[in-house]
Amino acid sequence: MNDQIQFVPVSTRAEVAQILDLQAQNLASVLSAETMASQGFLTVRHDPGVLQRMNEKTPAIIAKAGDRVVGYALVMPRDFAAEVPVLLPMFDMLDQLSWKGVALRNNPRWFVMGQICVAEGYRGLGIFDGMYLKMKEVYRPEYDFTVTEVAERNTRSMRAHERVGFQGLHTYPDKTTGNVWRVVVLEF
Repeated sequence: MNDQIQFVPVSTRAEVAQILDLQAQNLASVLSAETMASQGFLTVRHDPGVLQRMNEKTPAIIAKAGDRVVGYALVMPRDFAAEVPVLLPMFDMLDQLSWKGVALRNNPRWFVMGQICVAEGYRGLGIFDGMYLKMKEVYRPEYDFTVTEVAERNTRSMRAHERVGFQGLHTYPDKTTGNVWRVVVLEF
Protein backbone atom coordinates (compact mmCIF):
# COMPACT_ATOMS: atom_id res chain seq x y z
CA MET A 1 0.00 0.00 0.00
CA ASN A 2 1.06 3.56 -0.65
CA ASP A 3 2.54 4.98 2.58
CA GLN A 4 1.34 8.47 1.64
CA ILE A 5 -2.33 7.50 2.03
CA GLN A 6 -3.90 8.38 5.38
CA PHE A 7 -7.14 6.82 6.64
CA VAL A 8 -9.09 9.18 8.89
CA PRO A 9 -12.66 10.10 9.82
CA VAL A 10 -14.12 13.12 8.01
CA SER A 11 -13.42 16.29 9.97
CA THR A 12 -14.15 19.24 7.65
CA ARG A 13 -16.81 20.57 5.28
CA ALA A 14 -14.17 20.63 2.53
CA GLU A 15 -13.74 16.86 2.89
CA VAL A 16 -17.52 16.36 2.57
CA ALA A 17 -17.45 18.51 -0.59
CA GLN A 18 -14.66 16.34 -2.00
CA ILE A 19 -16.72 13.21 -1.24
CA LEU A 20 -19.59 14.70 -3.25
CA ASP A 21 -17.23 15.48 -6.15
CA LEU A 22 -15.84 11.94 -6.15
CA GLN A 23 -19.36 10.55 -5.93
CA ALA A 24 -20.52 12.61 -8.94
CA GLN A 25 -17.65 11.24 -11.04
CA ASN A 26 -18.55 7.61 -10.29
CA LEU A 27 -22.34 7.46 -10.57
CA ALA A 28 -23.71 4.82 -12.92
CA SER A 29 -25.57 7.58 -14.76
CA VAL A 30 -22.27 9.12 -15.99
CA LEU A 31 -20.22 5.99 -16.67
CA SER A 32 -20.06 3.77 -19.73
CA ALA A 33 -21.15 0.14 -19.47
CA GLU A 34 -17.51 -0.90 -19.97
CA THR A 35 -16.29 1.32 -17.13
CA MET A 36 -19.03 0.07 -14.81
CA ALA A 37 -18.14 -3.54 -15.60
CA SER A 38 -14.41 -3.09 -15.00
CA GLN A 39 -14.27 -0.37 -12.32
CA GLY A 40 -17.59 -0.55 -10.49
CA PHE A 41 -20.12 2.23 -10.00
CA LEU A 42 -22.26 4.12 -7.49
CA THR A 43 -26.05 4.23 -7.54
CA VAL A 44 -27.02 6.93 -5.01
CA ARG A 45 -26.30 10.67 -5.18
CA HIS A 46 -26.46 12.21 -1.71
CA ASP A 47 -27.94 15.60 -0.92
CA PRO A 48 -25.09 17.86 0.28
CA GLY A 49 -26.94 19.00 3.42
CA VAL A 50 -27.89 15.46 4.41
CA LEU A 51 -24.35 14.20 3.81
CA GLN A 52 -22.94 17.03 5.93
CA ARG A 53 -25.30 16.17 8.82
CA MET A 54 -24.49 12.46 8.51
CA ASN A 55 -20.80 13.28 8.83
CA GLU A 56 -21.36 15.57 11.79
CA LYS A 57 -23.12 12.74 13.63
CA THR A 58 -21.04 9.76 12.49
CA PRO A 59 -18.08 10.69 10.26
CA ALA A 60 -17.31 8.71 7.15
CA ILE A 61 -13.90 7.11 6.82
CA ILE A 62 -11.82 8.71 4.08
CA ALA A 63 -8.54 8.00 2.39
CA LYS A 64 -6.43 11.10 1.79
CA ALA A 65 -3.40 11.69 -0.40
CA GLY A 66 -2.16 14.97 1.00
CA ASP A 67 -5.20 17.25 1.15
CA ARG A 68 -7.14 15.31 -1.50
CA VAL A 69 -9.86 12.80 -0.63
CA VAL A 70 -9.15 9.77 -2.84
CA GLY A 71 -11.60 7.36 -1.22
CA TYR A 72 -14.54 7.32 1.15
CA ALA A 73 -16.71 4.86 3.06
CA LEU A 74 -19.92 6.52 4.24
CA VAL A 75 -21.37 5.72 7.65
CA MET A 76 -25.16 6.02 7.62
CA PRO A 77 -26.89 5.82 10.99
CA ARG A 78 -30.36 4.33 10.73
CA ASP A 79 -32.01 7.56 11.87
CA PHE A 80 -31.02 9.11 8.50
CA ALA A 81 -33.14 6.63 6.49
CA ALA A 82 -35.96 9.11 5.90
CA GLU A 83 -33.50 11.72 4.63
CA VAL A 84 -32.43 9.53 1.69
CA PRO A 85 -35.84 8.48 0.31
CA VAL A 86 -34.39 6.20 -2.37
CA LEU A 87 -32.99 4.03 0.45
CA LEU A 88 -36.22 3.75 2.49
CA PRO A 89 -37.19 0.39 0.91
CA MET A 90 -33.76 -0.98 1.87
CA PHE A 91 -34.20 0.13 5.49
CA ASP A 92 -37.71 -1.37 5.57
CA MET A 93 -36.32 -4.66 4.26
CA LEU A 94 -33.45 -4.60 6.80
CA ASP A 95 -36.01 -4.28 9.60
CA GLN A 96 -37.33 -7.72 8.53
CA LEU A 97 -33.92 -9.44 8.72
CA SER A 98 -31.95 -10.97 11.59
CA TRP A 99 -28.25 -11.43 12.22
CA LYS A 100 -27.07 -14.20 14.56
CA GLY A 101 -30.60 -14.74 15.79
CA VAL A 102 -31.32 -11.10 16.67
CA ALA A 103 -33.71 -9.00 14.59
CA LEU A 104 -31.88 -6.00 13.14
CA ARG A 105 -34.78 -3.72 14.14
CA ASN A 106 -34.14 -4.69 17.79
CA ASN A 107 -30.36 -4.30 17.69
CA PRO A 108 -28.94 -0.76 18.09
CA ARG A 109 -25.31 -1.82 17.53
CA TRP A 110 -25.07 -1.62 13.73
CA PHE A 111 -25.18 0.96 10.96
CA VAL A 112 -25.53 0.97 7.21
CA MET A 113 -22.29 1.38 5.30
CA GLY A 114 -23.78 3.95 2.97
CA GLN A 115 -21.41 3.82 0.00
CA ILE A 116 -17.74 3.22 -0.74
CA CYS A 117 -15.66 4.66 -3.55
CA VAL A 118 -11.99 4.88 -4.52
CA ALA A 119 -10.83 7.48 -7.04
CA GLU A 120 -9.55 6.42 -10.43
CA GLY A 121 -5.77 6.19 -10.30
CA TYR A 122 -5.87 5.00 -6.68
CA ARG A 123 -7.66 1.69 -7.23
CA GLY A 124 -5.81 -1.53 -6.61
CA LEU A 125 -3.57 0.02 -3.92
CA GLY A 126 -5.36 -1.42 -0.87
CA ILE A 127 -7.37 1.73 -0.15
CA PHE A 128 -10.71 -0.12 -0.08
CA ASP A 129 -9.33 -2.55 2.53
CA GLY A 130 -7.64 0.25 4.47
CA MET A 131 -10.87 2.22 4.82
CA TYR A 132 -12.70 -0.81 6.20
CA LEU A 133 -9.86 -1.54 8.64
CA LYS A 134 -10.05 2.06 9.88
CA MET A 135 -13.85 1.82 10.09
CA LYS A 136 -13.55 -1.24 12.32
CA GLU A 137 -11.00 0.51 14.54
CA VAL A 138 -13.03 3.72 14.89
CA TYR A 139 -16.50 2.22 15.31
CA ARG A 140 -15.87 -1.07 17.15
CA PRO A 141 -16.51 0.48 20.62
CA GLU A 142 -20.00 1.63 19.60
CA TYR A 143 -21.06 -0.89 16.94
CA ASP A 144 -20.76 -4.66 16.42
CA PHE A 145 -21.18 -4.70 12.64
CA THR A 146 -22.14 -2.79 9.52
CA VAL A 147 -24.61 -3.78 6.81
CA THR A 148 -24.61 -2.77 3.16
CA GLU A 149 -26.04 -3.93 -0.11
CA VAL A 150 -24.21 -4.38 -3.39
CA ALA A 151 -25.71 -4.86 -6.84
CA GLU A 152 -24.77 -8.34 -8.09
CA ARG A 153 -23.83 -6.85 -11.46
CA ASN A 154 -21.21 -4.68 -9.70
CA THR A 155 -18.77 -7.59 -9.72
CA ARG A 156 -15.71 -5.54 -8.74
CA SER A 157 -17.48 -4.29 -5.63
CA MET A 158 -18.85 -7.76 -4.79
CA ARG A 159 -15.35 -9.28 -4.95
CA ALA A 160 -13.87 -6.47 -2.84
CA HIS A 161 -16.54 -6.78 -0.14
CA GLU A 162 -16.04 -10.54 0.04
CA ARG A 163 -12.25 -10.07 0.23
CA VAL A 164 -12.46 -7.82 3.33
CA GLY A 165 -14.76 -10.26 5.13
CA PHE A 166 -18.35 -9.32 4.38
CA GLN A 167 -20.75 -12.25 4.76
CA GLY A 168 -24.01 -12.76 2.91
CA LEU A 169 -27.25 -12.05 4.75
CA HIS A 170 -29.94 -11.75 2.07
CA THR A 171 -30.40 -11.49 -1.71
CA TYR A 172 -33.38 -9.90 -3.40
CA PRO A 173 -34.48 -8.54 -6.79
CA ASP A 174 -35.41 -4.87 -7.12
CA LYS A 175 -38.47 -4.80 -9.37
CA THR A 176 -38.09 -1.10 -10.20
CA THR A 177 -34.46 -1.19 -11.38
CA GLY A 178 -34.04 -4.82 -12.37
CA ASN A 179 -30.97 -5.09 -10.13
CA VAL A 180 -30.42 -8.07 -7.88
CA TRP A 181 -29.01 -6.86 -4.55
CA ARG A 182 -26.92 -8.77 -2.03
CA VAL A 183 -27.21 -7.60 1.57
CA VAL A 184 -23.89 -8.27 3.32
CA VAL A 185 -22.56 -7.85 6.87
CA LEU A 186 -19.08 -7.04 8.19
CA GLU A 187 -18.47 -7.84 11.85
CA PHE A 188 -16.20 -5.54 13.82
